[in-house]
Amino acid sequence: MNSNQSYQTIISKNGWHKTIVFLLFFIFAFAKGNAQILEPVKWTAKIEKKSGSNAVLIFDGVIEKEWHMYSQFTPDGGPLPLEIAFKNQKGNYTLVGKAKEGKTKTAFNDIFGVNETFFEGKAHIEQEITITNPDLKTVDVDFDFQVCKEVCINSSKKFSIVIPASFKMEAVATVSESKLDETKNAGLAVDTLTKEVVGPATENVKTEVTSTTEKAEMPAPASKRSLWSIFFIAFLSGFAALLTPCVFPMIPMTVSFFTKQSKSRAKGIRNAIIYGVSIIAIYVILGLIVTKIFGADALNALSTDVWFNLIFFVILIVFATSFLGAFEIMLPNSWANKADQQADRGGLIGILFMALALAIVSFSCTGPIVGTLLVEAASNGGIAPIVGMLGFSLALALPFMLFAMFPGWLNSLPKSGGWLNTVKVVLGFLELALAFKFLSNADLVLQLHFLEREVFIAIWIAIFGALTLYLFGKITLPHDSPLQHISVGRLYLGLLTLVFTFYLIPGLWGAPLKLISAFPPPPQYSESPFGVGGSAGSNAGSEEGLPEGAELGPHGIMVFHDYEDGLAFAKLVNKPIMLDFTGYACVNCRKMENNVWSDERILPILKNDVVLISLYVDDKRELPKEEQFTTASGDEIITVGDKWTDFMISKYKTNTQPLYIITDLNGKNLHNDKPTISYVGADEYLNWLKGGIANFK
Repeated sequence: MNSNQSYQTIISKNGWHKTIVFLLFFIFAFAKGNAQILEPVKWTAKIEKKSGSNAVLIFDGVIEKEWHMYSQFTPDGGPLPLEIAFKNQKGNYTLVGKAKEGKTKTAFNDIFGVNETFFEGKAHIEQEITITNPDLKTVDVDFDFQVCKEVCINSSKKFSIVIPASFKMEAVATVSESKLDETKNAGLAVDTLTKEVVGPATENVKTEVTSTTEKAEMPAPASKRSLWSIFFIAFLSGFAALLTPCVFPMIPMTVSFFTKQSKSRAKGIRNAIIYGVSIIAIYVILGLIVTKIFGADALNALSTDVWFNLIFFVILIVFATSFLGAFEIMLPNSWANKADQQADRGGLIGILFMALALAIVSFSCTGPIVGTLLVEAASNGGIAPIVGMLGFSLALALPFMLFAMFPGWLNSLPKSGGWLNTVKVVLGFLELALAFKFLSNADLVLQLHFLEREVFIAIWIAIFGALTLYLFGKITLPHDSPLQHISVGRLYLGLLTLVFTFYLIPGLWGAPLKLISAFPPPPQYSESPFGVGGSAGSNAGSEEGLPEGAELGPHGIMVFHDYEDGLAFAKLVNKPIMLDFTGYACVNCRKMENNVWSDERILPILKNDVVLISLYVDDKRELPKEEQFTTASGDEIITVGDKWTDFMISKYKTNTQPLYIITDLNGKNLHNDKPTISYVGADEYLNWLKGGIANFK
């Protein structure tokens, strides 16, 4: 017997080989079964002492390549934003402001019709807290977030961050100082005492959560939207303000003043340049003030706030009404008089006050434009208000500088007249249209359905239709000059607005209107998914109507949203089941529905040959108390979405959406080679669909 045979004999006698083979098979099968449970974000967390009893919670996430995680500032109606819950806050600590984020990106999502904000590569979150309970041992925080690539995952992470003993002792000392009672008697605030007793922190105390991988470096501050696009829009707005009756007549007057009062042409040019730079400085300082008052990200958080949107809806309506000629918005005359008096002093100070006088006098025309720009720019956070005011003021100041350098150009300027008021009225109509975007935001957040997509589009049709009639001279407003004929430029502009009005009309019947997709509510937020007067047509299944638990889904497909209801109907009609694990905020789910399900080869199959059950893993409705439970791994199943997520993970060993499975009436998968399918093209989806149905038959 050779050595190899002896070895096999020994193993066989002890029965080890069967055990080893079984264990290896079990480990391999377990690993394979769980291989699709994805976790694209690895988190670390720590606490750093700031001063006194204040601390900063820092969360860093490392995001796998090609995945992105949505920010807490992603607006409603789009993908799921990050939600942060502080579980043991009551009686232990208070939050100082809202959680701050590191570097993010913003891109328009044409499926949901919103600007989505997200992290790539790394996520960085900071939350300052004030500890009020000196015996606090941990800070417990839950993250709920969505992370997407070709598929989406609704994930959560629980943190229990330990507060170091050294930090707690200092917090106790702060509260127990004998000076506390003296300060209270003196009526001083406790937080003032804290700063006096403890003083600034001399070291950072950190504790790591050990359940995660490497720490992510702190990203740079974010720029929420392209600053170049903000600058360009602001520059065009400044040019529009330049053509209003409050500003345009000032160009020849101001340039003539500099050229006549200056001892030399060079000095006149220099003074005009200083004048232009002063205009830029005034508006940039205004942008800086807005940024400092509200902070870099505060208005970004407000952009989906109901009251913020309602207030600016009212403000823009007032601005539009002023531009249309009902009244003028003016700053106090005393301001302009004082600026004029200072302008008479001459020199650099005099030129600066001349620029200030221009800003005050022209406010009735520039104020509404500046206000709108600041709202739009500031809602993106960061230095956007400063960039916006730089673009606006540059367009306003350039003509003064250029015409001072080349005074002969003044002769080529068109004469002031009624056309200036026309520019102002056109801006009024645009302000009026933009106002309803803010009202729509508030309606979307509250889900009141007062201003659904069809109503919004109808309002815009009315506004731009009225603008067309105005440009063609069929409507006149208070400050319009008598019109004997319309100019060629006005005719062209009228034709442009007429074409735009006609373009909007099919939107009432469900047209996507891609040119303005960022403005109206998303298609799903409408009176009917088929547009005004649209119809889903008949659906195979029952002449008496839809069965219990069913409704018409995308493209008129009958769909169930509860597994048991769908299963019962499938048994009744003897058809295979197509499970669709999806999400309300899953962008690739919507893409599959819009681009693949609508395919003329696929749609009839989904309508007639399968029973579709769509289970939404982000459904936030709470389950009845008797249906709530805790899984073996300790996860609490509280909502409908939790229930379907647990069903998907426990039965199909994956947590991604979209996910499609075809089963028989006993829940057995009808595919052997490709049990599930996700985000694919129409051809691959069609072959997979036909294969599953063929196996059922």
